[in-house]
Amino acid sequence: MTGSPPPLAEPRSALSEPGTAPRSLWRNRDFVRFWLGETVSLLGTQVTALALPLTAIGAFGATDEQVGLLRFLQLVPYLGLALLIGVWTDRVRRRPVMLGANVVRLLLLALVPLLYWRHALTLPVLMVIACAVGIASVAFDVSWMSYLPVVVGRGEQYVGASARMGASSSAADVAGPGLAGVLVSAVGAPAALLVDAGSYLVSVVSLLLIRTPEPRPGRAAERHLLRELKDGLGFVLRDGVLRALALIGFCCNFSMITVWTMFLLYGTRELGLSSTVLGAVLATASVGGLVGALVSGRVIARFPLGRVYLVAQSALLLGPVLIPAAAGPRPVMIGLFVLSFFTTYLGLGVAGVVIVSLRQAVTPQSMTGRMTAAFRTLLFGGGALGGLAAGLLAGQFGARGALAIAAVGSAAVVPVLLRTPVVRLRAMPAPVGEPAGG
Repeated sequence: MTGSPPPLAEPRSALSEPGTAPRSLWRNRDFVRFWLGETVSLLGTQVTALALPLTAIGAFGATDEQVGLLRFLQLVPYLGLALLIGVWTDRVRRRPVMLGANVVRLLLLALVPLLYWRHALTLPVLMVIACAVGIASVAFDVSWMSYLPVVVGRGEQYVGASARMGASSSAADVAGPGLAGVLVSAVGAPAALLVDAGSYLVSVVSLLLIRTPEPRPGRAAERHLLRELKDGLGFVLRDGVLRALALIGFCCNFSMITVWTMFLLYGTRELGLSSTVLGAVLATASVGGLVGALVSGRVIARFPLGRVYLVAQSALLLGPVLIPAAAGPRPVMIGLFVLSFFTTYLGLGVAGVVIVSLRQAVTPQSMTGRMTAAFRTLLFGGGALGGLAAGLLAGQFGARGALAIAAVGSAAVVPVLLRTPVVRLRAMPAPVGEPAGG
């Protein structure tokens, strides 16, 4: 899940909606370069999300379990490496890390169609490439949230900048699946991956054009990897709000990736939907994420923060119920699929604002890399296990039966939300400063 507006001391004025961002934000050329590059990159990533599993299905006749394993390998690096990379990125400048990660992703994704055309691509090779792309994605994702304050500062521009990044993510969710479906239908899944490779090239160029100097992180008297790992994870788990956000986020990501993967199998195998139709369903439904990102600031300013979080996360968790319940004529079923994903993405768009804002508010800048890494470990770890569970459940019960099981499990998390300290928050807490001596 990507970011949205971070907080300032006064929640009503700080958490303004994207349309009310400070006018001077667009005069920050370095931010505009960063934003444009990442918007294109996010759009390309959506293409890969659909093209990789369709390559496995179309080129190799991958089973349900193999498709689930492919999705697992894309995300499992977050389980094993996010904390390690988070410690590392707190010690170094972030921009070189981001540049290296995008170059690696560019080359690996371009390699897939080249191997395919030379008849040298196999399913195991595709899975290795997917895992390697996931490792590079860990390095980039852990770094960019910590790098954004370098470009815009931590004042009011930070609010607008993060809102734009959140809106870009939602816009990519809207346009990406539809574009992916059209590209896969037109040129095939392997060739469509070249689009994502090109998007990372745009991101690399945009990062190279940024002129704002990035200060080198201060050196502590002693550096101990295990201690810093423990500090990052312990920081998240000791704080009641962060702990609740992370654990509920794990459940939400598990639900979303499980449902998304099984829906792809269900639509492709049992319903015979084309890649164009699948992309159109996800693209239309993803408008909910864009709407959520655009209205989130106004909603948070008007209603108690905890209530907004409760309603948004409940929508995300209850949305999947509509998919296995869909029946009747094909247009009606597709309409219910769209409504299900629309509800999920709408909840995600609003909840993302609350989650990232709270995370930034209670975390000092020197800890952001390790905090982000801990969240990435839990959130994407949930997604990785969700992909694996999707393949196993679909293979055992069929895609529709597995979707019903996933929907019930997702809905069962809603009562747990009521017991978290987040739902009791009235407003955004003031951001914390650096610890004494840190």
